[in-house]
Amino acid sequence: MHDHSVKRVVIAGGGTAGWTVASLLARQLGSLLDITLVESDAIGTVGVGEATIPTFRSFHALLGIDEREFMRATQSTFKLGISFENWDRIGDRYIHPFGDVGKSTWMAEFHHMWLMAKAKGFGGDLGRCCFEHEVAIAGKFAVSESSKLNYAYHLDAGLYARFLRQKFEPQGVKRIEGRITGAEQDSESGYVTALVMENGDRVSGDLFIDCTGFRGLLIEETLAAGYEDWRHWLPTDSALAVQTELSQVPPYTQAMARSAGWQWRIPLQHRAGNGLVFCSAYQDKTEAQDELLGHLEGAPLTDPRLIRYTTGRRRKCWDKNVVAIGLSSGFLEPLESTSIHLIQIAAVRLIQLFPFGGNFKALARRYNRQMHDDFEQIRDFIILHYKLTHRDDTPFWRACRDMDIPDTLAERIELFSDSGYIRPASEELFQTASWLFVMTGQGLMPRNHHYMGALLGDERLRKALESLQQNIVNAVNSMPSHDDFLHKYCPSDIPPS
Repeated sequence: MHDHSVKRVVIAGGGTAGWTVASLLARQLGSLLDITLVESDAIGTVGVGEATIPTFRSFHALLGIDEREFMRATQSTFKLGISFENWDRIGDRYIHPFGDVGKSTWMAEFHHMWLMAKAKGFGGDLGRCCFEHEVAIAGKFAVSESSKLNYAYHLDAGLYARFLRQKFEPQGVKRIEGRITGAEQDSESGYVTALVMENGDRVSGDLFIDCTGFRGLLIEETLAAGYEDWRHWLPTDSALAVQTELSQVPPYTQAMARSAGWQWRIPLQHRAGNGLVFCSAYQDKTEAQDELLGHLEGAPLTDPRLIRYTTGRRRKCWDKNVVAIGLSSGFLEPLESTSIHLIQIAAVRLIQLFPFGGNFKALARRYNRQMHDDFEQIRDFIILHYKLTHRDDTPFWRACRDMDIPDTLAERIELFSDSGYIRPASEELFQTASWLFVMTGQGLMPRNHHYMGALLGDERLRKALESLQQNIVNAVNSMPSHDDFLHKYCPSDIPPS
């Protein structure tokens, strides 16, 4: 099996994961492959993740997707970051924006100059040094050829999968409707040779992509790749999701800490997506539902839907000739909107490491190492939000505050606390500004910093910061509101569901 060339790719499962992988394969390698996607309309999808991060736009560039067409078809709005409310203490709020702050040098990052200014009694709030932060606070938005905004989207996940199917099924993806009941394996190698359908049909292939969600039909039920449980660091294990009428459309996601987890609010053009992520050890379903419904801004359009999960990752995302992508590869709660990103980066890496010659082992090792690094780096960033809390009003938050954390995260926190140093590796998803806004937003200020700013002198440092901040104010003042821009740029062409 593994000594033959790979041409037949079979994707088990549809939804956002299946159609994302199918679309990229068809767009980039379609002339080299036979691509088959197997899904059943009778099987629902989780469909909770409706918020994205800026890497989503880069992925769309690979697909050649027009922004306005996509936004109209998926009822999308723009997203400039995430508003975190009640995370450090009840009543507190900070925004994690997608933009950078100032201009860094080889010697030190920009925020060291801001920290020096703060120590001398000027410089203002950190957010004033970030364009995206100030645009988000003002509720404005605009894109143009000269726009420097770094942004993402809120989208309807169900409509997004439908959009991808309509665009790329005609470009070489063969779709088979039906329920998968199992898989056949080569008796010697253990490689998967075919999917077995409920009606008795077989779907043969050379490479299989497992997009069957939490079930992991191929990667776990067939190959038993194993799962690494991270609930000792990220203890939430349940989510209630509900759609509501639209009340306001800010250009950011809201993440509001509650008694045993947090609530999300994601504004679309036709409705809002809402939900409560919680830990069942501290809150039962009835209590969670009461808390969620008691904090909704609009009237519910659906009944709350319960989703159970185990935070963690597959020990092998690629095992033999099966690659797990999406929920079948692992799950990190949607606090920083990374679920769709992990699908997209997995699809990109699969193409970069595609086993055309049928030799899987070395490529699989490389792929697994890369995906494991991604999961761990995002894991640490999410744990950061829980660990840095000063809340002690509920047992859940006291447990988060006092928990042990991975050494990799403890080192980052200690380094910033002692010196203000951040500077992640270039390949990491979350860069300096992201760590900076979350750490300072939750009350962690460094005891010292780099003295690069002293080279300017107080007056030049003050003027440099004032100039930067005034330029941002001028640009924000010239922009239309997010609502007004949406209605002109990409009004939805689909009636509300």
